[in-house]
Order: sequence, then C-alpha cells, then structure tokens
Amino acid sequence: MSSQLPADFFVTPGQLLVAVSGLHRPECVLATVDGSLYSADWRGGVAGGGVAISRPGGDCEVVVGQIAPDRPARPNGIALRADGSFLFADLGESLGGIYTLSRGGAIAPLITHADGAALLPSNFVCEDAAGRIWFTVSTRLVPRWKAWRADVADGFIGVHDARGTRIVADGLGYTNEIAFSPDGQFVYVNETYGQRVSRFRLHADTSLGPKELVADLGAGNFPDGLTFDTEGNLWVTCIVSNRVIVIRPDSSCQIVLDGDDPVYTTNFEAKYQTGSLLPPDTATAGNSPLGNISSLAFGGPDLRTAYLGCLLDDKIRSFRVPVAGHPPIHWHR
Repeated sequence: MSSQLPADFFVTPGQLLVAVSGLHRPECVLATVDGSLYSADWRGGVAGGGVAISRPGGDCEVVVGQIAPDRPARPNGIALRADGSFLFADLGESLGGIYTLSRGGAIAPLITHADGAALLPSNFVCEDAAGRIWFTVSTRLVPRWKAWRADVADGFIGVHDARGTRIVADGLGYTNEIAFSPDGQFVYVNETYGQRVSRFRLHADTSLGPKELVADLGAGNFPDGLTFDTEGNLWVTCIVSNRVIVIRPDSSCQIVLDGDDPVYTTNFEAKYQTGSLLPPDTATAGNSPLGNISSLAFGGPDLRTAYLGCLLDDKIRSFRVPVAGHPPIHWHR
C-alpha cells in the first residue's frame, strides 16, 4: 500500500468486516498494540455500564459498575489510563462528570464540577501526553435533545490538571470528540449540530487561541468521532449519514465510506433546519446498513485497520486503510 491516501480511496458498507459483535452501544472504541479493543458498553442496564474489553481470538470481558445505587453509569467517551484503569464521560439523564473505573468495577468521581458548576451530561474524555485530562460537555440544556438545532451553541471543552478544573473553550455547537494534532499545536473538535469541525491553537498553559474553522461538512453530516493518521489527515465519523469523511491538511474533504440512507438523512436534515428534532429521530439510522457510526480508532500491528464504534448496533466493524493511523497515547498500554 502507498503511504499516501489516494484520491479515489473508497470503501462500501459491504466491504466492512465485523471485528466484534454482541456489544451494547459501543459508542467509543479504542485499540492497543496487542490487538485488544476497548469500547463503552451499557449492557449493565439499571445496574450500570462500563467498558467491554475484546481480546484477539474472540474473548470478551465486560467491566461494569454503578456511580450510586440509584444512578447507573452511562459511559460515552472512554480513555485507557497508564495503570490499566479507565476514565469515562458519564452521559447521565441530567448529570454527568468524569469518573474512574477500575478493572474490578469500582467507580469513583474524578471531575464533577468545572468553574464552580456541576457537570451536566458529559460526552468525551481523553488524556494528553502531560497527563492532563480533557473532556467535553455537548450542551447545558437538559434534556440534551433541546440542543439538536443549528441556533444552539452552549457546549464546551474543559481541562483538569494540578491547578484544578476549568473551561477552556465555550460556545460550541454540541461539542463532541476532541483530538490533538500530531504536532501537539492544535486541539480539534467536532461540533455535531454545528455540522462542522473546528480547532484551537493549544498554548503551554492549556489556554486555547481563537476558534478556527477547519471544515463545514454540509447537509446531512453530523460529525461525532475524529482521529488523525500519520499524514496529518483527520478521519471524521458522521452519525445520521453514516459516513467517514477525511479532511486533508488543506481542508479538502473526501468521503471514504458512505452508508447513507438518503431518504432518512433528507428528512433528518429538514427537521434539523426547522429545529424540530426529537429523540425518536435519532433512535434509527433509517435503512442504512450501519448503526450510526460514532468513532474511529486505528489499530492492527501496522495501525492500518480502522475500527468503527456505533450508537445503534452491537458491532465494531473494520476496514483496511492505505495510511497508518497516528499512534494514540494509549497505544502501548
């Protein structure tokens, strides 16, 4: 394979392989060098959610815990820590926060407030090379579906370090995943219901520069997950349209996977434009063969296998890519 992404590289849904099945809402997926896959999992039901660990050869272990007897854990974004434990962003009904999850299922709160306010349902969490914890909250509106419209931009990015917890970017259109550029100079963010990818210059003190537009993705495309390859291309997964879009360093966009149901997506976009989306609209992907793909992780021994998390299916699917992924911070953990 070439080290460059060909302009005609394209994968059909029928070419995808099933890497793992039998999961429960694997919204976020991580891969490590030993071939393991980690995904958020809600199979605990009222007893709580956790992380599914899928090993090469088919073995799967599920670590499940509760935040409180009357509050099940609802992991959305997850992170694998150096000691083998996990972080997760809790997507509760009215409360969120960042929690630790041990391999034995013990859950403890780590970040419950930012700038003095309790964290609302939380979307994503990750660590940087310095050990600082970054997280996102999509909206301050409760329930969250009230923010599924173009004229709401109240999501934010927060950071937690030895100096405390603070909001470093605010006023975002439904903040979703973030990713650091391979050179460490920028923080990229998906604004799902802004239908765009943005970025901020990252300063040494974790403050961020002004927001810069990376790409408007256009009608029907609602970006959820994002990750970089070694060539500086940004791979973005879109719910609703079930597309993977690659944004090159020059900001040009290339669709490399398209699982769209045009009728469903057109109707969804029309409701979005009129501010009339409701939870049942996101409870289906129409007739798409995919289940609202929500994240992408590069893995395999050469980092040239792309693994797809999703919201509405029990599977992690995969496909081979011509460019190696940028090794994530947890790659050797």
